[in-house]
Amino acid sequence: SYEQLTGREKEVLRLLAEGLTNKEIAKLLVISPKTVDSHKTRLMAKLELRNRAELIKYALQKKIISM
Repeated sequence: SYEQLTGREKEVLRLLAEGLTNKEIAKLLVISPKTVDSHKTRLMAKLELRNRAELIKYALQKKIISM
């Protein structure tokens, strides 16, 4: 569930859901794109999501982002 995500994973989730690329997120958070990918992989596993579309849908449902 959302509660078990780390602060960084929540941040990455929000930025991914807003449409930023791994590279853009990496630059923004001053981490490597590979690290962004690790966060994404972990948070998708924790939330049982399979792809970016499901991630965006989840973020909208949880009101992490809005339309």
